[in-house]
Amino acid sequence: MADDTDFVKDSGSKGFNPALIVLIVVVGLLLTFLIGNYVLYTYAQKTIPPRKKKPVSKKKLKKERLKQGVSAPGE
Repeated sequence: MADDTDFVKDSGSKGFNPALIVLIVVVGLLLTFLIGNYVLYTYAQKTIPPRKKKPVSKKKLKKERLKQGVSAPGE
């Protein structure tokens, strides 16, 4: 019986398990990273204007018209 009480006293004085501390730090960093990305994403969505579409070249327009059966102007 005396041995059991000594074991309980010793385990309380050791402190935290080092693996637990590492796990808490890693999870904390991961959460910080994910929350930071979300905040930056929402900020960018509000402030940055949407991308403009690239203008379609005249050559591509001509090809599309020929595919549809409409002759290109000037031919």
